[in-house]
Amino acid sequence: MHHTAIVFLELGGIILALGVLGALALRAGISPIPLYLIAGLAFGEGGILPLATSEDFIAIVAEIGVVLLLLTLGLEYNASELVSSLRGNARAGFVDMVLNAAPGAIAALLLGWGPVAAVAMAGVTYMTSSGITAKVLSDLGWIGNRETPVVLSLLVFEDLAMAVYLPVLTALLAGVSLVSGAITVAIALGTVTVVLIVALRFGRFIEAFVSSPNNEVLLLKVVGLALLVAGIAQQLQVSAAVGAFLVGIALSGELAHEARALLMPLRDLFAAVFFVFFGLQTDPTKIGPVAGLAVLLAVISMVTKMATGIYAARRAGIARAGRARAGIALIPRGEFNIVVAGLAVAAGVHPDLGPLAATYVLILAAFGPLAARLVEPLIERFTQTRPATEALE
Repeated sequence: MHHTAIVFLELGGIILALGVLGALALRAGISPIPLYLIAGLAFGEGGILPLATSEDFIAIVAEIGVVLLLLTLGLEYNASELVSSLRGNARAGFVDMVLNAAPGAIAALLLGWGPVAAVAMAGVTYMTSSGITAKVLSDLGWIGNRETPVVLSLLVFEDLAMAVYLPVLTALLAGVSLVSGAITVAIALGTVTVVLIVALRFGRFIEAFVSSPNNEVLLLKVVGLALLVAGIAQQLQVSAAVGAFLVGIALSGELAHEARALLMPLRDLFAAVFFVFFGLQTDPTKIGPVAGLAVLLAVISMVTKMATGIYAARRAGIARAGRARAGIALIPRGEFNIVVAGLAVAAGVHPDLGPLAATYVLILAAFGPLAARLVEPLIERFTQTRPATEALE
């Protein structure tokens, strides 16, 4: 059969299956993300029906999905709101780093994997999945809530921290000199600083360039600019998600509203493929031997992320219901955690690190959206039964 025909058949089958799964999720009143992840397991290596030819293409589509998720999230806020939120939540960002990097590092050391593996596992347990969290916030209608800027500031803080962490980890894995590692870190930090300054000082010029009365032209400009900046950021050792998010905050007002409306269908399609691709990267046959340890690590991480969200939201003067939502929104792990584990596995740090990280991330990627959906009615009931307390807080 012709190569193109096979790709079309595989992609068509996957996207149609996602539509069916999405419809089932809607009827059940749950997030479709866990079902998308399970679909990825079914089509991946070791699954029921492994893909033959289209996995590379799906990988690219998945990366675009993350970029669009963070772009549309950035369109909800402007640059001044971001900087103000980062300043107000810097302390919470450091608490997040300590509480959530520690479980992975301690686990690696207790298992006898060594200090380099400890640094890698610290990154695996530290980062919240920006893509999954953005999807949860959108699906549950939490975007306009008071706690959402706190959640976003923590996500951005994590991404900025990764601008330092990734070059350090890469240097440790490669065994390069301290000077070379320091140069890489300096380039990454400089890139983030430049993008922030451009967004803050020259946002109106970017808006003037992107603006168009024609929807097609506006869509092409916004997506093209986001992908371009994301690519530059990735090339300079900064998360592509950070670049896309900053493009979003550089646009504001009516232009941002129009762009977001145009991007929503495109974002949903590409984001669904991203979650499938995440499942494709996990071999179901390797989950069993590390499942117990992964569950234990996942439970500890749920507690530490909940504590982080509650602490950060409380410092921002948000009521108890908002604190709970902030903590739950931070639970999912996803794309970046797998990237970190992949770097360590490729460097030959330890053969069990990859399966453990994949299983751990899969648990939290599936449980996070489910927990948010299930807990939302309880939060609403709690809010209704304690109006006086909430008003005081």
